[in-house]
Amino acid sequence: MNERQLEYFKQKLNGWKEDILRESRETLNHLQAETENHPDLADRATSETDRALELRTRDRQRKLISKIDEALRRIEDGSYGYCGETGEPIGVARLDARPIATLSLEAQERHERRERVHRDD
Repeated sequence: MNERQLEYFKQKLNGWKEDILRESRETLNHLQAETENHPDLADRATSETDRALELRTRDRQRKLISKIDEALRRIEDGSYGYCGETGEPIGVARLDARPIATLSLEAQERHERRERVHRDD
């Protein structure tokens, strides 16, 4: 992968991370602002369900940020864009679709097939 491509992915990853962090700040502000006590039980339940869903989403995004940080570290150490299983290059189209990918498409498919077989047992 050439320097221009690495810079493209670095900017893409950093932009993605900034978007997630901005959304997290907005969620935090929203949750702090929404401290009202709903007199209606159904409204309170809906509010609690919405809050739980939002917090679950933020937790998933927190995990995604760690994967983004790991991809940025791989860019810095020169291992970005190579399959962690086979050592072969990961296709640029795959990285463009999933910039945090650590496996080539073929290795990912093998991994998912093995997972499916073991899950069915």
